[in-house]
Amino acid sequence: MTKETISGGCLCGAVVFEFDTPSLWAAHCHCTMCRRAHGAAYVTWVGVRESGFRITKGDADLVHYDSSDHLTRSFCGRCGSSILCNDHRHDSVIDITLANLHSPLDRAVSSHIYFDCRAGWVDIDDDLQKRGGDTGLEPL
Repeated sequence: MTKETISGGCLCGAVVFEFDTPSLWAAHCHCTMCRRAHGAAYVTWVGVRESGFRITKGDADLVHYDSSDHLTRSFCGRCGSSILCNDHRHDSVIDITLANLHSPLDRAVSSHIYFDCRAGWVDIDDDLQKRGGDTGLEPL
């Protein structure tokens, strides 16, 4: 597989990042914290290697919020765009919001995680894997 670089950034352009492919995974997260942090029914995250991830502009504009004892969310302090999620239980991986990428991802979304926590006002009828339980990753 050819290695390429994918870039992305926040709504106002203050924070810009890039990462080297291949990405590790892409999934729709339905957990309550993601729904509240993004004001949406679910958030689509992309997992990338921390060693291949770089903030190229606006590192000082990133605000970090510990949303739980193991999770730090990062967003632009100017426009509020959610950008990153760092789960301290998964060393060397950074989660990036798919919606903030400037170009297509190198993979398709493969699953719904924390699906058993999904918003009751959204119908999801696709063929993607549905996972849930305590870890959000257990087969349903």
